[in-house]
Amino acid sequence: MEVILKEDVSKLGSRGDVVKVAEGYGRNFLLPKKLAIEATPANRAVIEQMKAAAVRRQAREKGDAENLSKQLAGVELSFTRKSGEHDQLFGSVTSADIARELEHKGFSIDRRKIQLDEPLKAIGDFSVSIKLHKDVVVAVKVTIQKEAGAEKATVPETEEAGTEA
Repeated sequence: MEVILKEDVSKLGSRGDVVKVAEGYGRNFLLPKKLAIEATPANRAVIEQMKAAAVRRQAREKGDAENLSKQLAGVELSFTRKSGEHDQLFGSVTSADIARELEHKGFSIDRRKIQLDEPLKAIGDFSVSIKLHKDVVVAVKVTIQKEAGAEKATVPETEEAGTEA
């Protein structure tokens, strides 16, 4: 089955491409989610208009992303978490936490654009990449600090547990 992509689809193609896909993938995924349209002769004529509009839209989105990256360049995020031995966190700092903190600072960034291979699980300074556009990536400094009094709070609990037993 041949389809014309209306949006960029990873590992398949970009907006406006005519690609061959399996019948089920096209009929059950791409078409219902409006990611593609069937490649009929009439739709092939529309493809040129879509490509021109896509180029204009992509240029505008890239410009917006570059402006946002300039604003984000100096942003530093700070988190305070409980930690155990060897500065390992009891929980972790995830992309959702980073997105929420950016929201508090006035930036509306989708958590899926924050590129964290795995959650941050240690105390220290980290550089986290945010992919605002396929050509625009900005790094944000994330600092994770030890919660004050975390060690003092855990010591009495272990002593109390030992005396009760």
